[in-house]
Amino acid sequence: MSPAITPKSFRASPNSAGFFGNYGGIFVPPELEGPLAEVRQAYEVVSRSHDFIEELRRIRRHFQGRPTPVYHAARLSKKLGRTQIYLKREDLNHTGAHKLNHCMGEGLLARFMGKKKLIAETGAGQHGVALATAAAYFGLECDIYMGEVDIAKQAPNVSRMKILGARVIPATHGLRTLKEAVDAALVAYMQDPVTQIYCIGSVVGPHPFPMMVRDFQQVVGLEAREQFTEMTGNLPDIVTACVGGGSNAMGIFSGFIDDPVELHGVEPLGKGTGVGEHSATMTYGRAGVIHGFRCYLLQDEKGEPSPVHSIASGLDYPGVGPEHCHLKDIGRVRYVTATDKDAVEAFYVLSRNEGIIPALESAHAVAYAMRLARENPTLPRTVLVNLSGRGDKDMDYMIEHYGHGADFAI
Repeated sequence: MSPAITPKSFRASPNSAGFFGNYGGIFVPPELEGPLAEVRQAYEVVSRSHDFIEELRRIRRHFQGRPTPVYHAARLSKKLGRTQIYLKREDLNHTGAHKLNHCMGEGLLARFMGKKKLIAETGAGQHGVALATAAAYFGLECDIYMGEVDIAKQAPNVSRMKILGARVIPATHGLRTLKEAVDAALVAYMQDPVTQIYCIGSVVGPHPFPMMVRDFQQVVGLEAREQFTEMTGNLPDIVTACVGGGSNAMGIFSGFIDDPVELHGVEPLGKGTGVGEHSATMTYGRAGVIHGFRCYLLQDEKGEPSPVHSIASGLDYPGVGPEHCHLKDIGRVRYVTATDKDAVEAFYVLSRNEGIIPALESAHAVAYAMRLARENPTLPRTVLVNLSGRGDKDMDYMIEHYGHGADFAI
């Protein structure tokens, strides 16, 4: 499975200007236009190169541990009714999340381009760990920009990045979370686009990043479709994934985009519907420009990004991938929400009933699958959840704030 294998509906997107419908594009300072064109041209070459594709396949098989399995959460399903919940186990991917799928691809691209350093932002730290891993694998330097709030919240991942040889550079302005980390990484990229490459952590940013990250992540959906049909003889009724920037969702949606399958993206509703209480961009945002691309955006009356919140550090971003915006507009994907409280319950329920501790990001999608099962307990159907990451990084935070979960048993 490779970047060259693309579902039919994706082959014409984005257009040559980097737009998915009305979203995407390149809105950057002139000094970044050349470097982005260089990345785009290099990717257009390597994504058609047999040698590149074969090396990426070898890395995925022998280093990442792909394919990751699809797992039937039978015990949880039985407790909730007749809905059968399945999990695509991206938490078993090396480094514990889906992020390595595109980071190894970006690292391989950087080597092809002769770059010396990988730089990126990270929120929950999973992208930072994955990129630090890729840098170590390919023998490259690595700088990771991370908001001070997230550095304190995600200490285990900060330690992992440092052990892998990366420099973790705090973003100290604004809310000191994911948006500010992206700001800092883009500034650093503008200062030296020659020797380093910006490896963005999701299907966001200026063209070609949303396309490139989607292509590297589609291995998740291609595997899941084959595995699920082999297990059950059918396609799932619903495929769901959490959506912050949206890389894990685009990854699994890729495998089913041309099928008669419902696709549901789950946004973080956080503490409520007030400004600064959530990060539900598709639900409450409107079109705007952030970090070099046009998307749905949580913004104030002046068009400035609004403050955001999610218990999951990887979801607290005021924008969203441009392809998600297009899929919403054409009605192909339904976007829903789950609260912090929902995610906390799902975190403990999945842990105690299946022996799987999910990342808080992934717990939003698990919570939504549980809601579907509870709303129609007598309806037989199948829901495939992209379990995008494991919860090691969140355990200290969860124990400090919620204990060991004795109150969340079902």
